[in-house]
Amino acid sequence: MSLKAGKFKNLDSNPCIEESEGSRRCLDANNYNRDMCAAYFIRYKKCRKYWHNIMVQRRRDGVKPDMPTYEERKRILEAMGEKPY
Repeated sequence: MSLKAGKFKNLDSNPCIEESEGSRRCLDANNYNRDMCAAYFIRYKKCRKYWHNIMVQRRRDGVKPDMPTYEERKRILEAMGEKPY
């Protein structure tokens, strides 16, 4: 597995694995008809945007690592009650 593929599957570095897998499964189920999976793509895009904004804010504040770990993200989402995307 390449380094890039490993990073994509890493729970600590990729906060949107669940959304990307949902998109992929939808494409597989619908014979790669992108129109049928628009809702999944939108959710993935919102997820990436949300966590990107968190990462940028943490960089500004000098918090390391830039991206919260899987456990931190889980606590953040639990505190919110539901996913904001």
